[in-house]
Amino acid sequence: MIHEKFLREKVVLVDSSDKSLGVVSKTQAHEKGFLHRAFSVFVIDGNSNMLIQKRAITKYHSAGLWANTCCSHPQIGENIVESAKKRLKEEMNISAIPQEIFAFEYNHKFDDNMFEHEIDHVLISTYNGSFKINKEEASEAKWIGFSELKKEIEDKPEIFAPWFLIAVPKVLEIFEKKNLQKKN
Repeated sequence: MIHEKFLREKVVLVDSSDKSLGVVSKTQAHEKGFLHRAFSVFVIDGNSNMLIQKRAITKYHSAGLWANTCCSHPQIGENIVESAKKRLKEEMNISAIPQEIFAFEYNHKFDDNMFEHEIDHVLISTYNGSFKINKEEASEAKWIGFSELKKEIEDKPEIFAPWFLIAVPKVLEIFEKKNLQKKN
C-alpha cells in the first residue's frame, strides 16, 4: 500500500475542463504553475458565522494569511467530497460532510515565484460544534460573522489568501440565498 504522506506530496494535473492529465509533485506544480485540482471547504454555523483559519507560518505559500476552514488537493483516486471530509477532520477535527457548490479556475503568482494555478472545487458544510486546529496547518482559527468578514475583506484584503478572496463572495451569496429561501 502507498504511504499516505507520499500521496499528499502529489497533485493531480488537469486541463481547463478539469480532466485528469497525470500527477506531479506538489512542489513542482507550485513552482512551475501547472494547472492542478484543489478544493476549499467553507464551514458555516447556524448563526451565519464562518470558520476561518490563519495559515501556519511554516506553509510554503500564503503563510500567515487568513483563508477558509480548510483546503487541500484531492488524493490520487479519491473523490473531492471524501478528500475534503478527511482533510476537515485532519485540519480542524470537524466531522462533517461538505457539499460541492461550484468550482473555478484561478492563477496567482506570489512574490517568491510560487504559483497557485488551480481548479478549485468549493465545498460548504454547516456545523455548530467545537473544533481543534492542527498546528501544522493553521496558527489560529475563529468564527466570524458575515458582515464583519465582508468589512475585513474590504478594509484589509492583503491579510487573506488569494483564492479565498475569489471564492468567499460567491459562497456568501449562495448561503444567504439558501437561508432566505428557508425563511420564505
